[in-house]
Amino acid sequence: MSGFKQFLMRGNLVELAVAVVIGATFSGLIQALVADLITPLIAAITGGRQPDFSRFTFTVNGAVFKYGDFVNHLLTFLIIAAVVYWLVITPMTRVISFFDRDKQATQKTCPECLSDIPVEARRCAFCTVELSTVPAADDRPAV
Repeated sequence: MSGFKQFLMRGNLVELAVAVVIGATFSGLIQALVADLITPLIAAITGGRQPDFSRFTFTVNGAVFKYGDFVNHLLTFLIIAAVVYWLVITPMTRVISFFDRDKQATQKTCPECLSDIPVEARRCAFCTVELSTVPAADDRPAV
């Protein structure tokens, strides 16, 4: 029983559970945004009615193929993907790049293993290679 308890209390499992809950909530938020705002906007632009392709079918030897329902789901997917990209991914990328500018001022890349290390480091913490301790041309005293 202690092994099971240890498994349940591991950090990764708890983080995964939180991510699933947040993801499900975020999914509901995005679906509500699309259903309540984006789809009516599309309907207003296209003449006041929502496009619905679910009635489009064809029959082969008595088997009914509902390709219109597939088109509805495909369009829903594309609209949700566009909303997520333009309203979530693009703004978050800009925010992350804003914070990365400060990171570049305090970190440099190890020439051997390409890990990010502090600018003042004389030895890489990841591959332990000794870094050049010769000051840059701008830091050298004038002769």
